[in-house]
Amino acid sequence: MPVLELRQLCKSFGGLQATREVTLRIMPGEPARPSSAKRRRQDHAVQSDHRHLSGDIGQVLLFGQDVTKWPSHKRTALGMARTFQVTHLFPGLTVLDNVLLAIKGLRRSKFVMWRFLSSYKEVYDKAIICSNKPASSIARISRSAICRTGEQRQLEIVLGLASDPKILLLDEPAAGLSSGESTDMAKFLMKLDPKLAILLIEHDMDVVFDVASQISVLHFGEILETGTPKQIHSSARVQESTWGRTNLMAILEVQDIHTYYGDAYVLQGLSLQLEQARFSACSAATASANRRW
Repeated sequence: MPVLELRQLCKSFGGLQATREVTLRIMPGEPARPSSAKRRRQDHAVQSDHRHLSGDIGQVLLFGQDVTKWPSHKRTALGMARTFQVTHLFPGLTVLDNVLLAIKGLRRSKFVMWRFLSSYKEVYDKAIICSNKPASSIARISRSAICRTGEQRQLEIVLGLASDPKILLLDEPAAGLSSGESTDMAKFLMKLDPKLAILLIEHDMDVVFDVASQISVLHFGEILETGTPKQIHSSARVQESTWGRTNLMAILEVQDIHTYYGDAYVLQGLSLQLEQARFSACSAATASANRRW
């Protein structure tokens, strides 16, 4: 039985059709199922999943139950958690205190005002374990405001894990991160519990191909293609939707170029093709055969 299933989900904003009959199935223990393509439309799909926006047409099923009209807190109680593009942390509190509040907020004892928080040993032990999960070394005593953007994004995910969810929705966790921080984010996601199902919305293709077992590409609100990373990488439909027509005549082609400047290895097996009526650019970040898109 799928952990999460979307059936013919549609959402419009006036004349803008954000999602068009989106159908997805997330199975238990699926490491990640990224949905990657045109920006705002996929975000609305996740928001409809978690009831921040309600779909106009279609169903959202969580563990086989129709939760289309359920509020967010009821879906969270059933085993769903999510993060946002913009982090929602308490900047004046330490990393550990942020995690403590996330755990404590899910318990009935949050209404108890006459006990010190430090007296809840179980909560503290869990908070310490959770705060040790980020790939980069975040000092638990540091205020979250002084953490780097990538560290704050990882901490945001840790707060989502505080409810021990069975499925985690991640909305562009690598957006705006440097290449090093994106690498840390991918390592962090790959270290999460393999039993946890993840629905990841992401535009950083390196992160997508590193962590995904299944990819669904949305184009103008519709599912264009679904498959393994290898299938998506070689899909002519995906390439055409991203880059335009792919059958144009090649004017210039280079293959497996390796170049050094002194000890600097600047081109590592670079291959590219310049087609008719096409503007091509090569930056330092993409001058490598290891890039997969």
